[in-house]
Formats: sequence, C-alpha cells, structure tokens
Amino acid sequence: MKMSKTNFDDYLNESLTQLDKNIPPKKELWNGIERAIIANNQPTINTNQYWPKLTSIAACFTAVLVSTVLLFKVPEANTAVAMSEFFTKQKQSLLVQYQSQAALTDNWQVQLQELEDAEQAIKQTLENEPKNKALLSMLAQVYQQQLDLINKVHAPRWQHI
Repeated sequence: MKMSKTNFDDYLNESLTQLDKNIPPKKELWNGIERAIIANNQPTINTNQYWPKLTSIAACFTAVLVSTVLLFKVPEANTAVAMSEFFTKQKQSLLVQYQSQAALTDNWQVQLQELEDAEQAIKQTLENEPKNKALLSMLAQVYQQQLDLINKVHAPRWQHI
C-alpha cells in the first residue's frame, strides 16, 4: 500500500489523537534534569586568566636563577697558571737543592734560558686559547724538560750506581 502525503498526514493526526496523554516515563527524569540545570548555572573556571600569572611567575623565577648564578659564579681555575706555579716551585726547589753542587756542563743555563723562552712563547699563545689541550701539553713538556735538565746536569744517573 502506497501512502501519499495527505494520507500520511491524516494517519499521523489520527494516531496522535488516539494516543494516551498520560504515559508515565520508564524512569525518573527530574533528577537528571535538575543536575543539568545546576551544572549549567555554575560559573565556569576560565583557565586563560591563569596563563599570564604563571608566565610572570616563571619569568621572575628565571630572572632570580640567572642572577644568582651570575653573582655566585665560581671563577674557573686557569690550568696554565696552576701548572706554571707548580713547576716554578719544583724548579726553585731543585735549584736550591743543587746550588752547592757543581754542574757537569757550563752551558746548561743557556739551555735552561732557551726552554724558559719557549715557555713564555707558549704562555703568550695560551692567553688567546686558554683551553687548548695541545698547547697545555707542550707547556707541560717544556716544564718537564727544564726539570730534567737541572737534574741531569747536577745529578747524572751514573753517579747513583
């Protein structure tokens, strides 16, 4: 059976008039409706108002942290200066120890002066590159050569036998 629009409208109107108006719902709906109305009336928390406050707190904390680090920064130990002080003390100690002994050669002080000149040249280069490991190694070798020269001139190995 094919229904036309007018037949359907008539059928719908007839069905609505025959419908029982007092049909109770299967569950109690008023509790859910009441909760929904209350939830819609509560003010919502705007999270966008907290971001500027959090950002300013983070900026202040960062500024305090940076200023603390800059104020209480421990100066770095200069490796070349520390090494120079150590070997200078060692060299002075050896020279004092051997001052009463005669040297085996006469030109050892010229050789020592040449090593000291090399030391000064390396130190000048280290002023521009204080962390250069190759230069620091060269400086340590020059210092060791100075100490070895002083030891060999005043106390050769064959005398210790």
